[in-house]
Amino acid sequence: MLDAAVQVLRAEGAARFTTARVAERAGVSVGSLYQYFPNKAAILFRLQSDEWHQTSELLREILEDRRQPPLERLRTLVHAFLRSECDEAEVRMALGDAAPLYRDAPEADAAREAGSLIILDFMREALPGLPQETIARTADLIETTLTQVGSRFSETQRAEQEIAAYADAMADMFGAFLTQLAGKVG
Repeated sequence: MLDAAVQVLRAEGAARFTTARVAERAGVSVGSLYQYFPNKAAILFRLQSDEWHQTSELLREILEDRRQPPLERLRTLVHAFLRSECDEAEVRMALGDAAPLYRDAPEADAAREAGSLIILDFMREALPGLPQETIARTADLIETTLTQVGSRFSETQRAEQEIAAYADAMADMFGAFLTQLAGKVG
């Protein structure tokens, strides 16, 4: 049913997204759909929640892999994140249009917070010795820049080469910033 919901979002957008269309695409009755999801907001929230959890797992997998130095992990993350944003742009934009239906749910705050904590923990590792206020601000700046730029960049269809070049530039920018901050220690 969730795959059918994604297909409906891609084909028709959030404005025309209905439980009836999802049920039809999934080949089930609306009553069967309602056994799992009481309304369209519940379907959309589940899709968004799954996306948030996937993003958190991507962050965790890359940023907690201590076999690589921090700046290399950050570069890997930027590449993976931009590629993911471009791959999922249609669904993400449709979910964004439907955000008023689920944006203020407590579960939404918890899902967003999970990703923020992963980035904050990474910054604590990457910038030891700096004041916690500086580390928190840096984590917020990088997270905000990554998500806002990723969202805007992915609004247009991009070739793999263009995604890689943009990700390299963003990773270089982040790396220079972290290197400059790390130089302030001591």
